[in-house]
Amino acid sequence: MNGKMSRSIFLIFFLVPCSSLLIPGHAHRPSSPETHVALFIFGDSIFDAGNNNYINTTLRVNFWPYGETFFKYPTGRASNGRLIPDFIAEYAKLPLIPTFLPFYKDQFVYGVNFASSGAGALAETQRGYVIDLNTQLSYFKLVEKQLKQKLGDAGAKRLLSKAVYIFSIGTNDYLVPLFTNSSVLQSDYSRKKYIGMVIGNLTTTIKEIYEIGGRKFGFLNLDDLGCLPLIRAIVPGSSGSCLESVSELAKLHNKALSEVLPELESQLPGFKYAIHDFYNSSLEIINNPSRYGLKEAIVACCGSGRYRGTYSCGGMTGIKDYELCDNPEEYMFFDAIHPTEKTYKIIAELVWNGTPNITGPYNLKKLFEHL
Repeated sequence: MNGKMSRSIFLIFFLVPCSSLLIPGHAHRPSSPETHVALFIFGDSIFDAGNNNYINTTLRVNFWPYGETFFKYPTGRASNGRLIPDFIAEYAKLPLIPTFLPFYKDQFVYGVNFASSGAGALAETQRGYVIDLNTQLSYFKLVEKQLKQKLGDAGAKRLLSKAVYIFSIGTNDYLVPLFTNSSVLQSDYSRKKYIGMVIGNLTTTIKEIYEIGGRKFGFLNLDDLGCLPLIRAIVPGSSGSCLESVSELAKLHNKALSEVLPELESQLPGFKYAIHDFYNSSLEIINNPSRYGLKEAIVACCGSGRYRGTYSCGGMTGIKDYELCDNPEEYMFFDAIHPTEKTYKIIAELVWNGTPNITGPYNLKKLFEHL
C-alpha cells in the first residue's frame, strides 16, 4: 500500500467516527432526579453517542453494521454496540445519557453527552468537521443555564457539584498531524510544545467546569495508538507489529496528563479525579486476549486489507468493499480503530471499579458515591 493511500484511508477514518440517539429500554429504573448523580461526557469517538449525526460532517457511523449487536440499528456509536459511558451510566443507575444534539431539554437532569467523533482538544483538529472541546464546553454552559431555569440556581448548583464529568480526548490531536505530514511532531521541542498545548486546552476546560461547580472528574488516558489495526496495516513491511513512534506519542501525552492532574488537585479545593490507564489496559488485552474471552486482538472485525485495517467498514468511506466477521464478541476491535462492545465493557468495568494501579486515585464508583 503506498503512502498516499495510507494517509487518505487514515483521514477517512478520522472523518467518520461516532454518534447516537436517546435509546429507551434500560433494564433498570433510573434513580430519581432528587437523589441521582448526573454524568456529563466530553470527548471524541470513544465517547460520542451520536452528536455527529446532527452536524454537517462526513465523520459519522450512522450506517450498518455499526450498532448491529446491541441496538440492532446504527445509532452513531463507532462500535457494534454500547460504549464506555453507556456502561458507566448503567452502573450508576442512570438512563442512557442523551447527546446534546438535538436538544433533549427534559433529559438534562441526568447529564449530557457532548462528545464528537474526530474531535480534539485543539480547535484546529478537524476544524469544520467536529465539535471541538471548547465548543463542547460552550454547550455545557448552555445546559447550565437550562438547569437553572428548570431547577433554580440552588438546585442547579447542587446537581452540578454532585455530578461526575468524564473525558476521552487527545487521540485525534496526535494522529491527524502524523498522517497529514505536519511538522508539529517532528522534533522533541515541537512535540513537547504541541503536547503542552493539548494538555493546556484540556486543563482550561477542567478549570472552567470547576468554576461553574464541577468537582468530580474522570479521564481515560490514550490507549496504545501504535497497536491499532489501522496503524499496523500501514507500516511498510510490517508483520503486524505495533508502530513504536506512534505508541511513544501516546506515552508522552499520558505522562503530561498524569502530572497536571495532581497539580489541579492541589490548586482547586474539593477537586477529585479518577484517571484510567487505558494505555496499559488495552495493551494487556492485546497481549492476552484469551484471558478476556477474546480470540482476536490484531485483526479488526470489520474493514478490508491487512488486519482489516483499511477503514472501509460499511462501505461508506469511498472504499465500497469490506469484510465483516461472524462474531464481534470474539474480537477486540470492531473496525480499524474502535473497539467492540465487549472490549468497551471490559474497560468500563475497570474505569468503574478498578484498583488504584489501573484507575486512581479514585475509581468512578467512588466518585459517584462521594457526595
